[in-house]
Amino acid sequence: MRPPPTPLKFGYGTNGFTHHRLADVLADLGYDGVALTLDHNHLDPYAEDLPRRVTALARQLDRLGLDVTVETGAPFFLDPWGKHLPTLMSDGSEPRIDLLRRALRIAADLGSPTVHLCSGPAPEGLPEEDAFKRLAEGVGVVLESAEKHGVALAFEPEPYMFVDTVERCLRLAQLVGGNPLFGVTLDIGHAHCVEEQPLLECVRLAAPLVRNVQIEDMRRGVHQHLEFGSGEIDFPAVLAALRDLDRRGLVSVEIQGGSLDAPEVARRSIEFLRTAERAAADL
Repeated sequence: MRPPPTPLKFGYGTNGFTHHRLADVLADLGYDGVALTLDHNHLDPYAEDLPRRVTALARQLDRLGLDVTVETGAPFFLDPWGKHLPTLMSDGSEPRIDLLRRALRIAADLGSPTVHLCSGPAPEGLPEEDAFKRLAEGVGVVLESAEKHGVALAFEPEPYMFVDTVERCLRLAQLVGGNPLFGVTLDIGHAHCVEEQPLLECVRLAAPLVRNVQIEDMRRGVHQHLEFGSGEIDFPAVLAALRDLDRRGLVSVEIQGGSLDAPEVARRSIEFLRTAERAAADL
């Protein structure tokens, strides 16, 4: 008999908590973890006293009993004028490679099993085959550091970026030789927003490579992260599908627009998800 699936572990993304101190509110609300976006706010990977900050954060997370996954999706961190620039496809990709290497070291020190990344936009005029080649080469360089630190990369398909669907992410996985440290961050809202196939089919396609899950409500064709119940997604069905995955990491809420009311948005979110999880048990 197949053993029962392990319960889902819910986290909350710090890109939706930009006006509060990290972690304390989330632990009080009953979250299991934190999706930590490296940025100027909660943890700057270029801070002069970075080792001290990482050590203090690791102790705080341990004290609160929170898991962590490290993310690198801050849109203007490297270039205040260019969203998600430079990318691994850019002519000057070195700053992005350096950031990802730093993220891997931080993840290892914090006990995060993964570092999240996304493609960003392809350079204007670059043919698709060349863009995939550059991206795969850049990911390959970063995977060398991932192997050194024992931390996996979790690549997220993002609407309106070069890699925007699960199928394109799977193509990239093939181009990096099926490296076991290359995985997927599956964003439920993004999949509903842009994918041609049904959402649950996207979960099935991504399942072998899923390392993390991001979750929020969304409407078809509109890339706006909504509170649960404000969009179109059937969450009990989604959570039932996620529950059956062998490897999924944290299921982290990502509602960046809720920062001004973050504690209440986070409270409503965990209550919604726990209710939906109970409903999923009957599916």
